[in-house]
Amino acid sequence: MDASIEATVKAWQDNVTDPDLAAELAELVKDGNEDKLFDAFYRDLAFGTAGLRGTLGVGTNRMNVYVVAQATQGVADYLNAHYENPTLALARDSRNKGEDFQKVAAGVLAANGIHVYVYPRIEPVPTLSFAVRHLGTSAGIVLTASHNPAPYNGYKVYNDNGGQITDEAAAEISANIAKADPFNVKIMDFDEGLEKGLIEWTPEEVLDAFIENIKKVSVPGFKASDDYSVVYTPLNGTGMELVTRILKEIGVEKVSVVPEQAEPDGNFPTCTYPNPEFREALELALKLAEEVKPNLVVATDPDADRMGTAIPHDGDYVLLSGNEMGVLLMDWLATMAKDRGEDVAAKVAVSTIVSSSMPDALARDWGFEMRRVLTGFKYIGDQIDQLKDEGEEDRFLMGFEESYGYLVGTHARDKDAIVATMLCVEMASYYAEKGMDLYEAMDALYQKYGYYLNGTVNASFPGAAGAEKMAGIMDGLRTNPPAEIAGYKVTGMTDYATGPEMPRVSGLQKEAAQVLPPANVIEFRLEDDNKVIFRPSGTEPKVKAYLFSKGATRAESEAVRAKLEAASKEILS
Repeated sequence: MDASIEATVKAWQDNVTDPDLAAELAELVKDGNEDKLFDAFYRDLAFGTAGLRGTLGVGTNRMNVYVVAQATQGVADYLNAHYENPTLALARDSRNKGEDFQKVAAGVLAANGIHVYVYPRIEPVPTLSFAVRHLGTSAGIVLTASHNPAPYNGYKVYNDNGGQITDEAAAEISANIAKADPFNVKIMDFDEGLEKGLIEWTPEEVLDAFIENIKKVSVPGFKASDDYSVVYTPLNGTGMELVTRILKEIGVEKVSVVPEQAEPDGNFPTCTYPNPEFREALELALKLAEEVKPNLVVATDPDADRMGTAIPHDGDYVLLSGNEMGVLLMDWLATMAKDRGEDVAAKVAVSTIVSSSMPDALARDWGFEMRRVLTGFKYIGDQIDQLKDEGEEDRFLMGFEESYGYLVGTHARDKDAIVATMLCVEMASYYAEKGMDLYEAMDALYQKYGYYLNGTVNASFPGAAGAEKMAGIMDGLRTNPPAEIAGYKVTGMTDYATGPEMPRVSGLQKEAAQVLPPANVIEFRLEDDNKVIFRPSGTEPKVKAYLFSKGATRAESEAVRAKLEAASKEILS
């Protein structure tokens, strides 16, 4: 093993006092398992705009109390350099070790003179974004690994406007982290911090205000039928408290919660991959639905920033994709705005470059402005900030990304499954009164605008050799781009590494283009409105291919998508 890694292992042996981590390290050393030791210590867990994310365990490449303490020292140094008397809001989801990490982070911040507001219970990610804005703190931290499997936890940092930090801030914090000694940070006992008033429990009124702000975007006068019912699962995460509360407050009384998944549990015993994008995560909800026959099945991921649905249709339950739900909400919100007498053409909708192309067709038809941003909800939040700076915050219609994240309203700067669930129920009720389920409503939009279908291909490249292979694939696509993909001629290419201009789509006029930040993303536009985008994952050792097909019928578009999928797999092989 490399001498520097051996030295790091020795330093951890000499300094680790956490009994579980000390025992794990002793076992690794005793077994002489160099591969496992190497993987645990060959690098520091990378910190970026999405913060930290990794598996729980001992080592510099793992999530543990020492890595959290080191990261928080880096954040504290950043805040003290940029703010006078900085403050911070702190939250956690249901992940294992989350409470331990929360106490360590709060203790480090307090010892560095930073006043910390801590949610007393697990709470959804959007409530942290809201708390930053509502309390006027300098930053926020949430301990979460989103929808990753049980062995993971993570650490996300938010700026003073409730959005995830910028590249510049992440770089500065990362440099601070590199200077910090994980065993020699400034830290205070959590209870001591409470006694001294440096750590404060976040007041309950913050959650009350969060709910009230969500209700502002509820359809005025909404009333579901008395027998309208919903099956809901929080997937053993954070959604239970606020999803059931918001549904009750809008008058939906019949909510059946999946009992096995109601309580927070970081082991996710009934669902190995708690991601509402996948049918496997909804199996228990669908089983309960067979008994109670609801109008709608809803699931939120562990940190309750993503929402998935299943629609009763023709005797079965159909799952809508993140793109389909985003398009449905966009069209319905435009309809609701028109019914209220608002100028729909003045509205602004935002989505990412890897999300469905179908909203462009809606924008041209309705007349509103459609903006595209890089992957990551912080860029959608940035667009709200731009509108606010221009005094036009009320123009924001909605934002969404293909990975089941939605935001309506400007109460947060991150995706919010609480508001998404409320509006999905209201939208489903609206269409039910017209004799349509949401699958049929989506199909009506397909028939009107064309069948814009999407898919993804994920190619995994673990380890150092995998990272080299990923870099080679992206470099090859840049230097030797294909002339055709799946038999479709490449009609245009955009390398987002150059920070290109992105046109804004509108039905009324050609809007000024916006310049996107550089990103390691390559887009190939193909004949007949088809497209493929290649992008390395920001949190996992994967290269993703995003597939965009269009056809006059579903079958036609599905056939094109299948060809694009096969060709993309070959490119990534």
